[in-house]
Amino acid sequence: MQEQYSPSAIEQAIQQRWQQDKVFEASEQPDKEKFYCLSMFPYPSGKLHMGHVRNYTLGDVISRHQRMQGKNVLQPMGWDAFGLPAENAAIQNKTAPAKWTYQNIDYMRDQLKSLGFGYDWNREVATCSPDYYRWEQWFFTKLYEKGLVYKKNATVNWDPVDQTVLANEQVIDGRGWRSGAIVEQKEIPQWFIKITDYADELLQDLEQLDGWPEQVKAMQRNWIGRSEGLQIEFDVADHSDKLSVYTTRPDTLYGVTYMGLAAQHPLALEAAKTNPQLAEFIESCKNSKVAEADLATMEKLGMDTGLKAVHPLTGKEIPIWVANFVLMDYGSGAVMAVPAHDQRDWEFATKYELPITAVIEPFSGEGDLAAGAITEKGTVINSDQYNGMSSQQAFDAIAEVIEQRGIGERTVNYRLRDWGVSRQRYWGTPIPMLNLENGESVPVPEEQLPVKLPEDVVMDGVNSPIKSDPQWRQTSYNGQLAEHETDTFDTFMESSWYYARYCSAQDDQAMLDPEKANYWLPVDQYIGGIEHAILHLLYARFFHKLLRDTGLVESDEPFKRLLCQGMVLADSYYREDEKGGKQWISPLDVELARDDKGAVVGATHKDDGQPVKIAGMSKMSKSKNNGIDPQTMVERYGADTVRLFMMFAAPPEMTLEWSDSGVEGSQRFLRRVWKLTYDFIQAGGYAQAAELNKAQKDRRRELHKTIAKVSDDMGRRQHFNTAIAAIMELLNHLQKAPLESDADRQVMGEALDAMIKMLAPITPHICEQLWRELGHQDDLIFAPWPAVDDSALVEEEKLIVVQVNGKVRAKLTVAADATAEQVEEQAFSDAAVKKYTDGKTVRKKIYVPGKIFNIVVS
Repeated sequence: MQEQYSPSAIEQAIQQRWQQDKVFEASEQPDKEKFYCLSMFPYPSGKLHMGHVRNYTLGDVISRHQRMQGKNVLQPMGWDAFGLPAENAAIQNKTAPAKWTYQNIDYMRDQLKSLGFGYDWNREVATCSPDYYRWEQWFFTKLYEKGLVYKKNATVNWDPVDQTVLANEQVIDGRGWRSGAIVEQKEIPQWFIKITDYADELLQDLEQLDGWPEQVKAMQRNWIGRSEGLQIEFDVADHSDKLSVYTTRPDTLYGVTYMGLAAQHPLALEAAKTNPQLAEFIESCKNSKVAEADLATMEKLGMDTGLKAVHPLTGKEIPIWVANFVLMDYGSGAVMAVPAHDQRDWEFATKYELPITAVIEPFSGEGDLAAGAITEKGTVINSDQYNGMSSQQAFDAIAEVIEQRGIGERTVNYRLRDWGVSRQRYWGTPIPMLNLENGESVPVPEEQLPVKLPEDVVMDGVNSPIKSDPQWRQTSYNGQLAEHETDTFDTFMESSWYYARYCSAQDDQAMLDPEKANYWLPVDQYIGGIEHAILHLLYARFFHKLLRDTGLVESDEPFKRLLCQGMVLADSYYREDEKGGKQWISPLDVELARDDKGAVVGATHKDDGQPVKIAGMSKMSKSKNNGIDPQTMVERYGADTVRLFMMFAAPPEMTLEWSDSGVEGSQRFLRRVWKLTYDFIQAGGYAQAAELNKAQKDRRRELHKTIAKVSDDMGRRQHFNTAIAAIMELLNHLQKAPLESDADRQVMGEALDAMIKMLAPITPHICEQLWRELGHQDDLIFAPWPAVDDSALVEEEKLIVVQVNGKVRAKLTVAADATAEQVEEQAFSDAAVKKYTDGKTVRKKIYVPGKIFNIVVS
């Protein structure tokens, strides 16, 4: 065995051995407990970043740990390969998105392999492959047949210069990202999947997810947004139409002072026909994209339509306004405005000097209508016979009257809206629908799937190549002329079922093999960023229920346990240019100056020695040039060091601060493990002894206490940083231990075996090498996790602290089963204790078993 640890000499060879022995290839073994561990797959952007490395290290550590528990482990990897960034890069680099994507996949795959991640590469998928999206198209046609898919007009961002639809990301300050033209809102046909049919189940099944963070479940509950309220019809004066609104606060019905309409509401459009000013206002609303999240902070604008609604209980006429904070896509596109008790309504009423009538007196007695709306529930006032009721009592009483009169009903409503899956982009899965000459749409016949996306294209940045290609569009259906749908799927479609495809990734006869899928699913551990807490996870849960209802899977939920890892932060540095702008400098190009205590006192550029400014820690990003290239770190320190630092620097759900000194410290620890193993082998290696002395038994006790703690930290708690800290503490003890006798070497051999096994999931290369250097014939990857020897934890002696009047005067070693009387006798016999008790009156004796004996004297 070499005396010095050299990661470059061992890591690649060990990876090759794993590959040759196919140790990570998984197969279904019904007689063995399975464990499916999955990290969210990456977008093939070109290079891994440290956020990727952290995510995938977590997954690999968990997978390897579970394998050592004797489980049949599946850990696959693939590529979320469709999407807008590839189109943008293709335009910039004057290439096709497919070529750029496949090149990136090849490079990033090699990066993942260099870090020693134990993936079953036989199951690799790329969502841009026809082998993958063929089944997505097939499934969509099945959903269409089941009535879960429909087409309707929806509003999109339209660039009038480039004559194209823009994604929200392509709209910058209201203008097209390429043309700079003011973006308009335009209605075009879009495809939707009825996720709202599953709203209740998606909400209720969150209760099953005990292994999910409460924060994520709360975010999903809020997004689904279930509410109980009342649908009410208001008559419109001198008009045959009625105005239908939904409210969760019928108790405030007497406080309605105006009605608000969305700009696209039929009544608003009708009123605009005879009112040019109103028509102009509605047109201006069209060209300002409003997201629901912006409604609270945006400036409230509106115009009176001249129409009046009739209050269903008082008969009073109420003005109807068009308001920019009312969205046609939400509810009925109309609201009953109660400015005294809704902040948006209050802001609008205050701006346009509309009446504000309080009808609720809050239980707390607090609230000032001059400062804003009073949204708290309370006692009803100014509401005729309902005065004095609580909000809930008034809700029930008013709802009953409305229902009896046949002008409304109690309704459960959801914030969740059906999933719009159409995207007017090229680099995505073609939607498998045909548009016929008569205006109808029909699914592409199954035998014609997949509808392939042409990959050898030229991107001009204006039109999607498939929209510009009449040959690709044109086809026939039952002898009629037809056109392929030229929209592509939202890329959330691909990422909503990839976890299931891994179960039968090579199957060219079916989307899923139910037997294989039901063996592996649900995923036992899912790992990814908190930024995916709502949309991706909600869509994946929805998709899983669709797969279940199509008979492809049996489980209700896709992911049993969820771990959301924190961000990776790094120091950022800059210089100011002549215009005051910041030129960000890579941390790798900066030299730090420190004081005698190690604190940073300055920074200079390595190239010119001139000062640079320190901007503090921030998320690793291209914009701040503070990303650390994982490949550089692997080449400099080795994969195991990078992995160890990632797991040790912070708990997995917390932000991790990148630190060069921390990385160096991680490598020093591995060198110490290597050196201890080397010294043990040089001393003669494994030995057997008939008996252990007290010091050897103590070392063995420390070992098995460590095994117990690390086992709990790695498994139940998933606190890998504290597990590593416990192993580091154990190493400190072991390095002080002698290697002189057979008994010494017996204890050390047991400790080294256990320590190497405990480190193996985190730093697999060095551990595999040390295992072989110690003479083991079997591969460490197949070795079982170390077991706790309960007998080793039994203490024969206890250390008792003796205090006299609160001050420590002696430390006694007593038998572990010593009685209080025996401890007292030994304490009063101790010379140091006698010095402070002889000739004095003992007022009190307090014994805390196994810990402290307290004597109070006067």
